[in-house]
Amino acid sequence: MYWVPVVFVSFKIVVFAIGMFFAIKWHYDQEKEFDKRRVLRVAGTVAAVFVPSLLGVVFVTFAVAKMLGLDLTLP
Repeated sequence: MYWVPVVFVSFKIVVFAIGMFFAIKWHYDQEKEFDKRRVLRVAGTVAAVFVPSLLGVVFVTFAVAKMLGLDLTLP
């Protein structure tokens, strides 16, 4: 039972990372000319929004789990 949160959090990180990759790639492919500064700025903005959102999801998940009475302590 202790491996379940590890697997779910890892899966969530992988899914979000793949989604971010394809979103950035799609926006990058929309540009005909290469503008490296703009791509880096957009990637930084996405990362700046993604990291707090991910932390929020993690904290909400643990809050709900604790509210439901699940034991989240590690051995």
